[in-house]
Amino acid sequence: MKLLKDKIASEGIVLSGQVLKVDSFLNHQVDPKLMQAIGREFTRRFSDEPITKVLTIESSGIGPGLMTALELDVPLIFARKQKSLTLRDDVFVEKVHSFTKQVTNEVTVSRRYIVPGDTVMIIDDFLAHGEAALGLARIVEQAGARVAGIGIVIEKAFQQGATRLQEAGYRVESLARIRSLEGSVVFEDEPADPSLTCRS
Repeated sequence: MKLLKDKIASEGIVLSGQVLKVDSFLNHQVDPKLMQAIGREFTRRFSDEPITKVLTIESSGIGPGLMTALELDVPLIFARKQKSLTLRDDVFVEKVHSFTKQVTNEVTVSRRYIVPGDTVMIIDDFLAHGEAALGLARIVEQAGARVAGIGIVIEKAFQQGATRLQEAGYRVESLARIRSLEGSVVFEDEPADPSLTCRS
């Protein structure tokens, strides 16, 4: 997706060979027009699926997840990392480890919102090791629903997340696949290009 790659190139900041900072448009400040374009692209890619719900994880997945749900005209559900006082015991719970933050969260989704017969599209902002997407997929399956596929905004293709998800039988659609973060961003489907160099 060229619009997203251009945004990564112009505003992304490489912090290390493992970490790309995109908080100016994706996970702190959010670019609504970019999110709208992302929602349309995910909808196009999954147009063959009878999706009934979109599922993401708070908080960085909410922007692209909401716009995808809007395009699909279905509800968005976001898994909570913090247990809410109003979300009692009638929940699905999965442990999800974040390698970037080095924390493990118990994420929860109310059993009211994913039910047998649902076809659920999972959206996540980043794919590295695949822990968040796998945790959300397990929640969908606990509910007796079906995972239509997993939409990823930015995939770190040099890590094993996509392989793990595909080997588990899930369809993965990534809008920007990054081959390397060694000093600058190199996208998976393009040769190294000096014009696509993020700040470091």
